[in-house]
Amino acid sequence: MRKLSMEELNRVDIDSFKNQEKIPIVVVLDNVRSMHNVGSTFRTADGFAIEKIFLCGITGTPPHREIEKTALGATQSVNWEYCPNTTTAIEQLKKEHYTLLAIEQASGSTVLQNFETDSQKKYALIFGNEVHGVSDEIMQAIDGCIEIPQFGTKHSLNVSVTIGIVLWQFVQKLKLL
Repeated sequence: MRKLSMEELNRVDIDSFKNQEKIPIVVVLDNVRSMHNVGSTFRTADGFAIEKIFLCGITGTPPHREIEKTALGATQSVNWEYCPNTTTAIEQLKKEHYTLLAIEQASGSTVLQNFETDSQKKYALIFGNEVHGVSDEIMQAIDGCIEIPQFGTKHSLNVSVTIGIVLWQFVQKLKLL
């Protein structure tokens, strides 16, 4: 077995990526404070060809050295928008008929593997602050909540890891199956 070369990977250039069909998913970062987590979100969003990222509240925005360190140029390929508060982004997405889903540990949440996607819907996946999670205000405005089962001693996964897991599950159900 050998690793594939960059040429064998057949990746599209940025202009082609911007014009290709995207998976109908928007990621909303609700006051994510780590620039590395923001950069990782861009890179993952590029890898799964999602529509857009909303950077809300204290979430850092490009250009920023720490974001670029993990994004590896994905800030140039992925569409993004800054909103001073998450409520503004949520209201906009609701008007555009997105299904709003918080990724959070909450009463009444659906475990990720049991969540049924609908290929006719567009999804806004809301990920919260590294310490406080998705804000209580936003939790009151969502259509549903998804939780990743965990079995260790820690109360949560890193937000960038969570984004990767959730996007993979959604892409698998919406595009690959």
